[in-house]
Amino acid sequence: MRTTGCEKTMDYEHTERMVEGYLFMNEEDAELARQEKKKIEYLKQHINYSSTESVLRIYKKALAERIFKTPVGHDFLKSMREQLLQSGQIEEEEVPPVVLFTTYNMRMRQSYSPARQHVKAEEEKKAHWPVVSLIANLILALAVAAMFMITLKSDNPNILNYEKNLVNRYAAWEQELREREQVVREKEKELNIENW
Repeated sequence: MRTTGCEKTMDYEHTERMVEGYLFMNEEDAELARQEKKKIEYLKQHINYSSTESVLRIYKKALAERIFKTPVGHDFLKSMREQLLQSGQIEEEEVPPVVLFTTYNMRMRQSYSPARQHVKAEEEKKAHWPVVSLIANLILALAVAAMFMITLKSDNPNILNYEKNLVNRYAAWEQELREREQVVREKEKELNIENW
């Protein structure tokens, strides 16, 4: 038996992710397909296929509410559409097409690559590093500036304002001494005491 390149690259061992002949890339998608399969079975039991209008109404509602998102559900919608068209009672313009809300380009297939996911995560970490570093540096610079402002405005002597505080203190003492001396001289004049 001849194998194609596709068979070599696909992982057929994970049958737990296979639903209705579709092998899903992850368990979440496979579970969604299983749930859609149950919905399909329920609808098949309860749809009145003899009433084309009823089938059309259910079909349109399923499309409008996007009840089916996986290929399993899309297959069911496609078969309903074909049945409606084959009935001959409804024109093709009245039956909307099955809308696929997904893309099938190369980038999507590559997005499942674990190596690409790892590289992408590393690039995202590196992209955030300069921003975090800049913010941290700004916060530290603001903290240092605030500390200098507090130190300069402080009444306690420190290395930055020691001379200013010392001069202010001596100026205050000198002013106090002058005021006291003035009071003493006034008292001496009142008491007629001569200076020695």
